[in-house]
Amino acid sequence: MAICENLSYRRKLILLSIFAMAMAYFEAAVVIYIREIYYPEGFAFPLKVMPNKFIVIEIIREFSTMVMLISVTLLMGKKAWEKFGFFIFIFGIWDIFYYLWLKITIGWPASIFQWDVLFLIPLPWIGPVIAPALVALLMIVFGFHLTLIYHRGFKIHPPLSAWLLSILGSAVILFSFMHDSNAILRQMPPKPYLYQLLFGGLLLYVIGYFLTYKSVKK
Repeated sequence: MAICENLSYRRKLILLSIFAMAMAYFEAAVVIYIREIYYPEGFAFPLKVMPNKFIVIEIIREFSTMVMLISVTLLMGKKAWEKFGFFIFIFGIWDIFYYLWLKITIGWPASIFQWDVLFLIPLPWIGPVIAPALVALLMIVFGFHLTLIYHRGFKIHPPLSAWLLSILGSAVILFSFMHDSNAILRQMPPKPYLYQLLFGGLLLYVIGYFLTYKSVKK
């Protein structure tokens, strides 16, 4: 703990970035093995049925991923907003590099509009790769800026409007991922993705963050 506290801001960012990229490769490797077993002809919807015990293992694996990301940011950050900034920063890097490693190793996805299973908690999340990638890019930008503000000695006090916009944006984006969970649960082709919800949610995030930045004080 003391070693982490003595690290410079730049070194923290570098170490967290390396951790996120390495973790993304580990995650990509696991997915590659799963697809080799269940989709030797290539991953595509509708999905194939997996044994319940493997689904449970996958859910726990995804939960464990979140535990690891949260744990390392708790060690690196000092105050709540710095920890949160580091968390969304490395979450974004992890997500982007997960797809980058898949592309480098097995050439997937062939297109950023190809569909994927994004998450399984509490319901399956599905959507084209471009959707989580855009969210991840925004998380990297916001996370970096939040930690930079903290590092420069500013205090962060988001107004109620920023909180409400962020919560609404999250709900809208999550709904765009989970509204068609039946495509997995019933092994059905997915319905067209609701891009308007994605862009609407991202816009709410941007407005909420702008209001938060306006409230920053020395």
